[in-house]
Amino acid sequence: MNTYTKKFSIIFASMALLAASGCKKSFLDSEQLSQYAPETSLNNVAAMRAALAACAQSLRGEFFGDSAPLLTESVFSDVAVEGTTDKSTPAQDLITRITPDANLNSDDTNKIGWYWDGEFRGVRLANTVITNIDKPIYASDAEKNAILGAAYFFRAYHYYRLVHQFGDVPLLLKDLDGPRTDFYSTKREVILQKMKEDLEFASKWVTDGGNRGEATKGGVDHLLTKVNLALGKFDDALASANAVINGGKYAMMTARFGSTAGDATKNVVWDMHRMDNKAISANKETLYLVIDRETLPSGFTANGSQVMRNTVPAWHFANVKTPSGATAITDAVTAEIPLTRMYGRGIGRYRGTPYSTKYIWTDNTDYRHAKGMWMEMTDLVYNNPALKNSSNANDRALYGKPLVEYNSSNVGARFTNGALDTIRHWFGWPHYKVFINSTNALANDPYWTPPRGTNTDWYVFRLAETYLLRAEAQYWKGNLQAAMADINVVRARANAQPLTDPAAVTIGTILDERARELYWEEPRKTELTRMAYIFALTGKAAYNGKTYNLANFSDNNFFYDRIIEKNDFYRNQVPTLQGVNFRIAPYHVLWPVPAAAQRLNPDGRINQNKGYSGYENNVPPLDKLQ
Repeated sequence: MNTYTKKFSIIFASMALLAASGCKKSFLDSEQLSQYAPETSLNNVAAMRAALAACAQSLRGEFFGDSAPLLTESVFSDVAVEGTTDKSTPAQDLITRITPDANLNSDDTNKIGWYWDGEFRGVRLANTVITNIDKPIYASDAEKNAILGAAYFFRAYHYYRLVHQFGDVPLLLKDLDGPRTDFYSTKREVILQKMKEDLEFASKWVTDGGNRGEATKGGVDHLLTKVNLALGKFDDALASANAVINGGKYAMMTARFGSTAGDATKNVVWDMHRMDNKAISANKETLYLVIDRETLPSGFTANGSQVMRNTVPAWHFANVKTPSGATAITDAVTAEIPLTRMYGRGIGRYRGTPYSTKYIWTDNTDYRHAKGMWMEMTDLVYNNPALKNSSNANDRALYGKPLVEYNSSNVGARFTNGALDTIRHWFGWPHYKVFINSTNALANDPYWTPPRGTNTDWYVFRLAETYLLRAEAQYWKGNLQAAMADINVVRARANAQPLTDPAAVTIGTILDERARELYWEEPRKTELTRMAYIFALTGKAAYNGKTYNLANFSDNNFFYDRIIEKNDFYRNQVPTLQGVNFRIAPYHVLWPVPAAAQRLNPDGRINQNKGYSGYENNVPPLDKLQ
């Protein structure tokens, strides 16, 4: 075991022991959140660091697993819809399915409830460190403040997400010492201001010199930039973004590097997203990432990332046929042309919209959409070995040839009985981003049969996004030339043609570049809601000519208008094979607070968001820290 792996093994083993040391209960999580027993566990620096490792592990769950929570963020946006069309329960008709009393935490519905539970779990884990920060004896004030700053980072991360998912929510600044049923919602702006102050403290003390997977100053300042933007403090956002970009620690990766640098058929974007390149010291673009590896005995998720299962089309289904009706394709890992080992076997949960898979790709020099990096269904081939010996000469000729693109005259070329389901089975995807190959691929790895992605480190914050955040701050300030220059930094690394007309730069320009660069990294719903709040706060006219305000935020907002403009499925209310129509409403700019959280809080009031049952019982939210 190398030194790097050994360090993480120790951290995660310590974390597991610490988490088992004791528990108390809180209504905020349906699993009844566990809490450390500080009198026995958190009285030394090693235990505090282990508690921070628990914070990191809690954050990791968003990206991994079947129907990973990040999928729910994506389908409430312009870039994707829920593509599972063999059921009527997923989040497709959002007006019908997304209610406070619905099942809000299931692979077959959505993960809104996971976010409510998981974000507050993360808050409590961070609060455990914050509340008990004075218990250990530290080598110096700097050591103590670095640990406190890291805890502030994790807490701010979760609250930044909560206020853009659920709006006004309870603000917990200390660990709970017993059950409480008297929580009240606090105004979003109050929460964000507190998180800003905490992150400014953290920026002074958290360093960039720790192990990958730990909080970094770069990650702190990146998150602070988002919080500054959310508060409409654009000069502060420029300052915090500049601290990352100009701080000397980080740089955009523009030259080949890592384990794949010698592969002349690939490029630097391919290198950026290889599972073994994300955490290496040569990668200067990583601000903060989560660690998830098969080689860490207690430091990996049970089922791996499964990102290929979530995002790759369900191309293997038996209804993909030749024109004669023969089965066209096999997902056998032992096939002569092993498509599953080459590209992964998906079930199409994340169905990219035409906007994100076609319309934004207007530059044929862009590495991110180049052949071999981006996959279209016509890049797959007929690989069913039975075709080679078919009595049908046309079928024999198809073996090894690209799949036939659909048109109105050849439905049978792909689907039996004309049952066309292009929602789930036929769309493009970023192979370079989601191809996660197991180190045990040929040794009956349970994550690899069929191939669906495995344990891997994953970016949470990356310098490319910092440039796009700084571009956004410049946009809000009206500095379009500077905004364009920052967007072009990201485009240049991808070999895309530079933008040349600053007058044409809008928030849509930035959103388009985010969609190209941050697939399965950004929480798209959170970021769209944040931008919608800024439009409502500033009254600045959007590129659609509309202005917005906070008074009727849930009725008229940029979030909804952007989605209806760009997401063909929601705009056209496209039906699935189950007869479910894709629908979304303006009030989905905020998710419903799960009804169970309100029922378990009889002595207080957690407000419900407009558009959902229970909103009529709201009380004024708290407007200052308690």
